[in-house]
Order: sequence, then C-alpha cells, then structure tokens
Amino acid sequence: MKIYTKTGDSGSTSLIGGKRVSKFHVRIEAYGDMDELISYIGLLRDTYDVEYYQLLLIWIQDRLMLCSSLLAHDNEGEAIELPVLSEKDINRLEKEIDKMESSLSPLRSFVLPGGHQTVSICHITRTVCRRVERKVIKLKDQEKIDDIIIVFLNRLSDFFFVLSRQMSKDFQVDEIPWNPKL
Repeated sequence: MKIYTKTGDSGSTSLIGGKRVSKFHVRIEAYGDMDELISYIGLLRDTYDVEYYQLLLIWIQDRLMLCSSLLAHDNEGEAIELPVLSEKDINRLEKEIDKMESSLSPLRSFVLPGGHQTVSICHITRTVCRRVERKVIKLKDQEKIDDIIIVFLNRLSDFFFVLSRQMSKDFQVDEIPWNPKL
C-alpha cells in the first residue's frame, strides 16, 4: 500500500464514511490538532523514564486515537462501528489525578512552567490539549459531537497539569509560583 493517494492534492480530504471536506474544515483542524497532542505525548513519554507513567501515556495516546476516529466520522455516511470512549476512561484519569495530588503539596498559586525539560514538555502538552479542547468545542457548535470527548479532554489537561507537578517533585526541582506584580 502506498502512503500517498493523490486524492488530497486539490485541498480536500475524506472523512470516515466517504464525505469529502476541505483540509481546513473545523473537523480536520480538530483531529489534526489531536494528532499533534498525541505526538507531544510521545515526546513526553520518551523523556520521562518512569515505566508506570510511560504505560499510562500509551493508554492516553490510545484513547486520543479513538477520539480522533470519532471526530473523523462524518455522522452522515454509512453506519460504521467505531470503538467507544466511556465514563471509565474519565474515571481513570480522575483516579490518576487524585493519586498524584495526594502526594503533592497543596497548590496556593499558579506556577510558572519550567524547571526541567520534561516538566516543560508536559506543560506544552497541557496547552496543546487545551487547544484541542477548544477546537472540539468549536466543532460541536457546528456539528454533532459526543460531549464525552470534551469532558475527556478537559480532564486530560488537568491530568497534565498535575503530572507536571509530579514530575517537578520527581526531578526535585522547585515550582516557581506566579506572584503578580500589581
């Protein structure tokens, strides 16, 4: 199978179901940004050598690939059976957040990203996740999208914030609180 099909040379692409749309369609932008998020998670996984979190990040990448397939389905074409994102997926993220938070000092202010390269990558991943969430919300304003995708992305960005704090602890770097100068 060749990787190039030449069907997108005119600036359009196919959704799952066959409908063709412009490559700048909000649906394509949403799952294109999701692809970027999945890639940043791969980079994060490659720089954080803790097996537990590496396996968790692979699971998250899998769930995001599932979200991408749900976003790539045109909802108008033939009925295609796709995997399902569920409340169990959100619950798993919440349990991971709670577990990490139980060992972290209480947060008293915003923190400035940085302190270690891996922590910074985690913050970049968090901000890309927030962008994906905004794009999916924009798409939902125009087309039918299951709310669970938005909930999962919202919880996932929280997860990355707490993971960045966990990483700061693991790497023994200080979190720099943001103290606004008024």
